[in-house]
Amino acid sequence: MATESPSIDQLSDEFLAFSGSPRSPMGDAVREFKRNKLAVVSMIFVIMVVLTAIISPLLTPYPFALQNTSFARSKIMEPYVITTDRYDKCHWKGTPLDFGCTVFILGSDALGRDLLSRVVYGTRVSLAVALVASSVSLLIGLAYGTIAGYTGGRADEAMMRIVDFLYAVPVLVLIILMQVYFKALTRQGATGFAGTLIGWNQAMGGMLFLFVAMGALNWIGMARLSRGQVLSQKKKEYIEAAKSIGTNDTRIIFRHLLPNIIGPLIVIETLAIPGYIFTEATLSFIGLGVDPPTPSWGAMIAESTQGIRSNPHLVLIPGAALTLLTLAFNFMGDGLRDAIDPRSHNR
Repeated sequence: MATESPSIDQLSDEFLAFSGSPRSPMGDAVREFKRNKLAVVSMIFVIMVVLTAIISPLLTPYPFALQNTSFARSKIMEPYVITTDRYDKCHWKGTPLDFGCTVFILGSDALGRDLLSRVVYGTRVSLAVALVASSVSLLIGLAYGTIAGYTGGRADEAMMRIVDFLYAVPVLVLIILMQVYFKALTRQGATGFAGTLIGWNQAMGGMLFLFVAMGALNWIGMARLSRGQVLSQKKKEYIEAAKSIGTNDTRIIFRHLLPNIIGPLIVIETLAIPGYIFTEATLSFIGLGVDPPTPSWGAMIAESTQGIRSNPHLVLIPGAALTLLTLAFNFMGDGLRDAIDPRSHNR
């Protein structure tokens, strides 16, 4: 009876085991992630976008809010006459990229603002939303779900019934209503603590209230997932052993439970990031996102839809940036999920 010849991966694993090389779950996950070329490329792209957001002034010719109404809706690589005061504001003045001070590399919008500058600075808004919304969702959901799952009993029942009630509330509708209220509050003005929040929000270009609105209910799914992870772990031997030697609950949660459940939850939150980015773009598209002139890809698309036939690049460029970033986070999240899933290693 013929036997099936071993594959290269099996021979490699057997060699590592025979040679005594150390193996660890983290090492196996890294090796599995490296095999997914699309995920690796996506991670590199995300890192490049993060670096772009950090060094935006070096990659853009002009400030994102600088207007030149005499050259509105310019085409790609269309030159324009620049005055001395505008030239002094050019980031590339006196550098090898000095030619970019007199050319709209990607065109200009309806107010004559450089499209390249606004698209590059728009990465800051999208990444800020991705970072803050995912962090708030993870922290609140993890804390809530861990307490509910570890406590158990009536406390768990009461806490999860609250989550079930909040699940019935449409998230996007609530976010829109909150943004409408915040916009109205900003127009009317306020004093005291509300006035302080309005000042902070204006200093951040309208992103503070956006973070508050998006963080209101996005933690619910994470709370359920973290509770399920805690329920599956708290009856295992290492938790029982920790209890038997008198370890208090706080130490058990922080030293034993959280390190064993945090990995999958971070991966799941990474997969949710494209949803946060699209939510911000949707709110900006309908005028409920960041405050002008803060650049947002959704707002840029909305401002350019009326002239899409004559100037399609004003819609396609920010739309392509939004699509590529969300796809990169999706592919990277899929790669991370497959890397930490032991069932996928033997496919």
